[in-house]
Parts: sequence; C-alpha cells; structure tokens
Amino acid sequence: MTELVLQALWSGILTGSSYALIALGLALIFGTMNVINLAHGELVLLAAYVAYTCESAFGASPLLAIPVAIVIVCVAMALTYLLVSRIRANRELNSLLLTYGIGVMLTNGMLLLWKADIRSTKSAWLQDAVVLGPFYSMRSELLFFLVSVVLIAGLWWWLTRTWAGRAVRAVASNREAAKLMGIDPHRVELVSFLVAGLLAAFAGAAIFSFGVIQPALGTSLTIKAFVITVLAGMGSVPGVLVGAVLLGITESLTTTFASSALQELAGMVLFLFVLFVLPNGLFGTRWRH
Repeated sequence: MTELVLQALWSGILTGSSYALIALGLALIFGTMNVINLAHGELVLLAAYVAYTCESAFGASPLLAIPVAIVIVCVAMALTYLLVSRIRANRELNSLLLTYGIGVMLTNGMLLLWKADIRSTKSAWLQDAVVLGPFYSMRSELLFFLVSVVLIAGLWWWLTRTWAGRAVRAVASNREAAKLMGIDPHRVELVSFLVAGLLAAFAGAAIFSFGVIQPALGTSLTIKAFVITVLAGMGSVPGVLVGAVLLGITESLTTTFASSALQELAGMVLFLFVLFVLPNGLFGTRWRH
C-alpha cells in the first residue's frame, strides 16, 4: 500500500508540472489584462496536435515539433490578443464571450482536421520506462518535468529580475501608474500573450508525449488551469507550481484508489474546498516576488 501511495504521489508531481505551464499562461494574461482566456486550453491542445502531425506525417519526434508548435501557437495567441484588445466596453465579460467563441472555433477546426479519434505518441523512446528507486515513470514524463521546472524558474527570474518582467508586474499591479512610468500597456499585454503561447506550446507537446489527446480535451485543460490559478492565488509563480502539483496528486490518488472517471470531480472538490477555506488562494497576492 505504501509503495502504491508513493507511486501515485510521484505520478501526480510529474503531471502537475505540465499543468503548471498551462496555468501560468492563463494567470499571466489575467494579471496584465484582467481577461480569462477561455481558449487557452484549446491553444495548448493545438500544440499537441502539431506534435502529432509532425510525428504521423513526417516521422519526427514530438520533441522536434516544439519549435513549430511555438510559432503556430504564438501566432494564434497574437491574433487572439488583437481581437481582445479591440474590446473597449465591459472587457471582462465581452472577452469571456469572445475567447469562448475562439475556443469553440478551434475545437471544431481540430475536429475537421484530425477527427474525433484519440491520438497518442508512437515513440518508443518517449514511452520507455524509467526507474528511480521505487518510482516508475515514462521517459517523457521525467523529461518534461525537468523542462517545466526550468521554464517556471526562467519565468520567475524574468518577472523579478528583468525590465520587461517588471513592466509586466507593474501593469498587472496598476495599469495607470505603469503608463506614468513610460510603460506601454499594449506592448506588455502582447508580450504576456506570447509568453503564454510559449508555455502552452511546451505543455501541449508534453501532454501528447505521455498522454492521449482528442478535440474535447481543450475545455478540460482550461478548467484545470483556472482551478490551479485559484488554488495558488493571483500572482504567485511558485504558488502556481504548488497548486498544479496539488491538483495532479489529487487526480493521481483518485485514479489509483477510486476511478479515473472521478478525477475531474476530485479536482473540483479540491477547488471548492480551498475556495471556501482560503478565498485568496494558498499564496494569495498579485505578482509576488
């Protein structure tokens, strides 16, 4: 029983690291624009399908598809920003409707291009088992865990140690004061969307490398990212990682000791519990150091 619990915890940590990349992109956009991008999960899924296409059509490893996925997803993110930025009245509500519509269009586009079939990688190298003491995982899970940690650390360093990162935090904290300091909020918002696209591209490749994908998955990914953001509290990069790992562990334990059909429900129960006990989240401030 102890070994089973430890393995579930290990699997949850590995999965949670990829969830963190998705949630950070969503949180970054919300922090700078007060916009919840409901198409974010679909854009992550788009990156996963780019990886699938590179593997199925050209025989390339999903890892080699990451640069292509970055370009495609960042272009899609930039177009989404251009549409959202044109909203002048009731930005919060109207952006929800707009991004929801974009998500629906992306889902239907993926259905037309790749059908509703479940896809997964055929790379034996990525699926090979790696044993670390009592823990078992696929090579892809361990690889993308390390990549996620590096990206999250890099994002934290960028936000706290560079001028561009400080500009993002300034706009997130007080848009009008940032203008008085000579910061262009529109440029900062576009940068936030592009950074979110970069993270989404890696997350999509990760999900395809160790999981299965199908067009309806995008909505589920958006919900997970929103749950993690609330768990962490707005503005805490380490908090997002903790929240993502917590969600991943909850889902892994539920799948191990109950049923995989209940893992979404378990995540929502965790979300509601934290919301009632800690309304501001586990770390609960905006863009903390």
